[in-house]
Amino acid sequence: MTQLSSKLPRVGTTIFTTMSALAAELKAVNLGQGFPDFPMDENLIEAVSRAMRGQFNQYAPMAGWMPLREILAEKIAGLYSTRVQPETEITITPGGTYAIYTALTTILQPGDEVIVLEPAYDSYVPNIVINGGVPVLIPLNMDDFSINWPAVWSAITPKTRAIMINSPHNPTGAILQDPDIAQLKALVAAHDLFIVSDEVYEHLVYDGRPHLSILRYPELLARSFVCFSFGKVFHCTGWKLGYCVAPAGLMKEFRKVHQFNCFSCHTPSQAGIAEYLQNPETYQSLGGFLQQKRDHFIKLMEQTRFTLKPSSGSYFICAGYEKISSEKDIDFALRLTREYGVATIPVSAFYQNGSDEKLIRFCFAKKEDTLNEAVGKLVRL
Repeated sequence: MTQLSSKLPRVGTTIFTTMSALAAELKAVNLGQGFPDFPMDENLIEAVSRAMRGQFNQYAPMAGWMPLREILAEKIAGLYSTRVQPETEITITPGGTYAIYTALTTILQPGDEVIVLEPAYDSYVPNIVINGGVPVLIPLNMDDFSINWPAVWSAITPKTRAIMINSPHNPTGAILQDPDIAQLKALVAAHDLFIVSDEVYEHLVYDGRPHLSILRYPELLARSFVCFSFGKVFHCTGWKLGYCVAPAGLMKEFRKVHQFNCFSCHTPSQAGIAEYLQNPETYQSLGGFLQQKRDHFIKLMEQTRFTLKPSSGSYFICAGYEKISSEKDIDFALRLTREYGVATIPVSAFYQNGSDEKLIRFCFAKKEDTLNEAVGKLVRL
């Protein structure tokens, strides 16, 4: 047989697939993979249903349904005081991960280096590698998951092409703060870098803190691809629908890649979301809704021997288990699933070298009954 030379020889089945499959097999409570188990808003379901019944079922334009791009431009102006052009600066994509991949494909030439802050969402490095790029891995400060900016500056070489930014952060729940923005402005200006900003948890920011989107800062947006997810914020992850915002010149090149890959996304979902977003409350209330779940989970976990880390956004919170075990995090996570019926994600899965900080990630975007059941099992540890 003809032999295939893998473009991703180090990549196997992801830990998310492994842990979710194990949870299903053992009927464990799945606090691992980042998906809600509660219903999405019926109003959005009805809006998409009306679109389907209204015959919005054929190809949307390559860049996305124009009324959706227009309402997104209005939303961006209202939230971030930034004007973007729906015709030339917004493209609808089949999910946030696709938007990130397409941005990196647009930017990278073989040998280009990309700064990646670890722990990192697991698609970043394979996306870089498959495009001939070289990931340059910088660990976050483990006490508070802040960015080690001196290490970032030291890692820059003449080959550095871009930096990956993720806020709210997966897996840690950390968010960018004003000093981070100042450092990022100085860095990318000094070295003429692109930014790929993963903001799929845009509206899931807690404790009254603002989301410091790259869209707020014209000098950063001028060199950025900013990626979002409807599925994450509207609790419909299976829809796989998102979008990318970039200046017209960058977006022109992004669309060259997009048109020969996906070309067009699910039309009735786009039409339904366009209608749904007419009411700003649909996204303005999301942070408070998820914060209640985070706070409920934190309160429940006081009964356990886990040490919870701070989480200011996203679906996730990390926990140390140093009072329980000295096992590797993958071994502990597997045992937790098999013996106690709760699935989590070991944080070492978010490091390319498997760095083990003795942390596991919990997803709290679940029904209260689910969280109650899970913690009821965890208190036995």
